[in-house]
Formats: sequence, C-alpha cells, structure tokens
Amino acid sequence: MAGMGKRMRPHTLTVPKPLIPVAGKPIVQKIIEDLEEVCGDGIEEVAFIIHPSFGQEVEAKLIEVAGKLGAKGTIHYQREALGTAHAIMCAKEALDGNVLVVFADTLFKAGFKLDRSKDGIIWVQQIEDPSQFGVVKLDNNGVITDFVEKPTTFVSDLAIIGIYYFADGANLRKELQYLLDNDIKEKGEFQLTNALENMKAKGLKFETGKVQEWLDCGNKNSTVYTNSRVLHHMAEAGKTMVDATATINNSTIIQPSLIGKNVVITNAVVGPYATIGDNCVIEKSIVENCIIQNNTKVKHAVINNAMLGSYVVFEGEQKDLSIGDYTTAI
Repeated sequence: MAGMGKRMRPHTLTVPKPLIPVAGKPIVQKIIEDLEEVCGDGIEEVAFIIHPSFGQEVEAKLIEVAGKLGAKGTIHYQREALGTAHAIMCAKEALDGNVLVVFADTLFKAGFKLDRSKDGIIWVQQIEDPSQFGVVKLDNNGVITDFVEKPTTFVSDLAIIGIYYFADGANLRKELQYLLDNDIKEKGEFQLTNALENMKAKGLKFETGKVQEWLDCGNKNSTVYTNSRVLHHMAEAGKTMVDATATINNSTIIQPSLIGKNVVITNAVVGPYATIGDNCVIEKSIVENCIIQNNTKVKHAVINNAMLGSYVVFEGEQKDLSIGDYTTAI
C-alpha cells in the first residue's frame, strides 16, 4: 500500500488511500477483517508496506488496526515504486511460513476458506478488459500454466485481483531475491508474476481462487459504488446501521445507509447508500449514494454520487461531487 493514490485526489492529499473509510471503516481494516475470516486459524502478523511520507500518525493507526484482530502489526517502507516484487521484499522479514500477499486498493466478498494444503492460490476474476492486470492461463484441471503481466494482446480474461497465498513464505522470499539480484524486470519494474513463473517452472502448483464479488477503490466513482455494495451486504447480514447516539429530527433515513456516532440530521432525506461519518450535521438536504467522512456539515444541499472528506462545510446542489478535507464550499 505504498502508492500515493493520485487517482483519489483530493482525498489522498491528507489521508493515504488505504485509510479512506468505506462504510464506516478504513479500506485496509475491512480487507484485514475479511482475510481473518478466510484464514480460519487467525492472523499472527500484518506487515504493512507503505511510503515513508505517510507519517507516524498513520503508522500508529495501522498498528492499531492489526492489534484489534489480535495480530502484531509491523511497518515496512517502499521508498521507490519499483514494482510488486520489490514492494513485497520490503517486508522480507515477514516472509516465513504461510503467507498471504494482498494489495490494499480493492475490497472483496469472500465466500471461501483458505486451503493451506495448496502450494499456492492466486485469486482471479473474469473481466472484459484484462489489459491493465496480470492474467493467468489454466490447464484442464484448473492449475495455472502461465502468468502474463498486463498483456497487450488477448491471452486470458482471468485477471489477478491482488490476493495471493503461499504455503512457503521463505521460498517466495528466495525467488523474489533472485529477481532483485539479477535485475530481472518486466516493463521496467520487478514483477511478482516473474517470480510466480519461476516457482511454477520448478514444480510448484498454483491454483485459482474466486471471490463472490470484487470491488475497486481506485477512484472516487468506484469507491462510492463500492460503499453502496458494502452497505448492501451489511444490511443483508442484519448489522446495526444507525448509531444509537445519532439524532434524527423530522428526517427520513432510506436504507441501506450507515449513520455514525453523534450525527445530527434535521429536515433531511438521507439514503439510500449513504455513509455519514461521526459528528456530522445534515440539515435541509437530500443526500444519497455518497461517503461523508467525519465532522462535516451539509446544509441546503442536494448531493448524489458524492464523496466529502472530514471537516467540510458544503451548501448547494451537485450530482457528482468530490471534496477533500477542511474545505468550505457554499
């Protein structure tokens, strides 16, 4: 998660993308919680690979996220964007035993348990345009025969979604180190797919895993959509959606919507698919299909497909809105 999240600006000017909240929780926290269910036996360590510029406050938050799940959190720095293989090796001390490698810019609905008896599992999704992803080819038994990084011509429509399981983390570390030592790059970067190809050639069998739903958080529009899907799943699971400390005056909450702590909503319609963060005030407004972070005030507004940061003050009508932290727009 060392990327700077430029496609999510202005929100990532003040908060790293993996800490942007979706349905009330930071993206990275939701990923780890989902993975804990997948793992079955729990998670011992979460190694966060970040950029040094994220700062001590962010690092403390990440350690806290891991601690909530009973895991040790460790911080590792990738100072240059030199590819996925290089990024993983920035946390080489954590590569031992059973290892999951996860890229922190997508959420998923799992519906599976990790089979630790496999050499390796690569989770994939069938998509229309796989040219921006690594893809895999399979044999008749569902075993991966080829890994191809961002193909320029059609190879396969099974895109790697950024979740990998390795039964032997030490072996993964050895193969990644080989790429670095021999300066083996693909499209100018050290790629994990090259290490996977080498491991496969030495006899390891990689199988594919599939998720029920794969949700992107790469830009504002996709993140707002992902928020709506997570709210939908929360409602289906019977989760509490309106905090007991919220005050709702002469207003309608259309579910699924998530209302945080100490929120005050007056003469407004909120929802469906709205996440309202803690300590927000919504007055005389219609707010739907949006993410509003903490301590924000929305008055005399009509907003849809919107993402507002923390400590924002907004008035007006806007159907496609993206405002960063500490902004006043009246």
